[in-house]
Amino acid sequence: MSQADQTVPLNGVSTTKGFTTGTAAAAAAVAAVRFMQDKNCSCVNLKLPGSADIIIPITGCRLTEKGAEAWVTKDGGDDTDVTNGAVIVSSVEVRDEGGITVLGGPGVGVVTRPGLPVPPGRAAINAGPMALIRKSLETEFPSGKGASVSISIPDGEELAKRTYNPRLGIVGGLPIVGAAGAAHHSALDDAGGAMKSDLQNLSESGASAVCLVPGNYGRRMAIILGVPEVMIVNINNLVGDALSMAGNLGFEKLVMIGQIGKLSKIAAGSLDTHSSKSDGRLEALAAYAALYGANREMIGEILNSTMADEVASRIARTEWGAEALSELVRRVVRTALSAATGIVECACQTFSLPDRELSRTNNTDALIEEIKAEAYTLKRR
Repeated sequence: MSQADQTVPLNGVSTTKGFTTGTAAAAAAVAAVRFMQDKNCSCVNLKLPGSADIIIPITGCRLTEKGAEAWVTKDGGDDTDVTNGAVIVSSVEVRDEGGITVLGGPGVGVVTRPGLPVPPGRAAINAGPMALIRKSLETEFPSGKGASVSISIPDGEELAKRTYNPRLGIVGGLPIVGAAGAAHHSALDDAGGAMKSDLQNLSESGASAVCLVPGNYGRRMAIILGVPEVMIVNINNLVGDALSMAGNLGFEKLVMIGQIGKLSKIAAGSLDTHSSKSDGRLEALAAYAALYGANREMIGEILNSTMADEVASRIARTEWGAEALSELVRRVVRTALSAATGIVECACQTFSLPDRELSRTNNTDALIEEIKAEAYTLKRR
């Protein structure tokens, strides 16, 4: 392995049905380091958040002038979007000083607008994948060593043209997202099964209240608000199924906490928030804004926006905007109570990224306190 241009095709075997671009980038970074050390790198076993493991096959490795790079062929599993089959490359240069720097290379988009998880001007590599890459590499170096990692996607710029990313403010390529590992976003038997299992376990433990979140951002906000993690159930996009399950399992009270884009859809009555099934985020915000006094120009600005986070954060500073957001969370509650037979009380809070609260129903604090007290009681049983 002394030639800088030496390329080794590999045939690892994955035990996972689909994985994210973030997981692919982390696995490729680990493989590159191992390749430099003449270690086996045909596949990489990653430890994911929540203590789960995932095995990612490595497509190939090669030495470079300053280190090595490895690449993974993205497997979208059931969620076969434009990234399925894309090549995710991680180039690694080992440094004498400690610390791990992660940068975006060709084909990885750059954020140009506020309202996304990454500030404008930076590569669109979300915090979850960034943390996973760093954590995965920590044990791969001798003490005191560090690394510079550059993530690239050879066809990323062309693939990005087939997505909504340019409209959202990500230009020049695709984002690196997902640190939970497997990509099962559209598989009801996977996402719905996990959700049902969580709800059943909580119900069987004696809980009568639950916090529902449509994703990891909602989970993070719920934890910030003090909701015990054991009482949080991720419902993904399956809003109607989750509410029906919660009612049928005997829950009486629930709190819904989620990012403004997802909850705008629920406020408008959507029970499946997957992008292929529903939208209407901006239309919902515009309607509630008009109800509370926004003029025609302001409504036009809302409808012509591309990011619900950005426009909601902006209108929240106005009196009519604050009222509109209050209307939105009340309508989320209305949707939830209509879909969840047996639920007698529901609260809702919405936010924009990174963690900016936008609005909450008046009973949110009280219900969170009830959930905290119930979690304490369950723990003592």
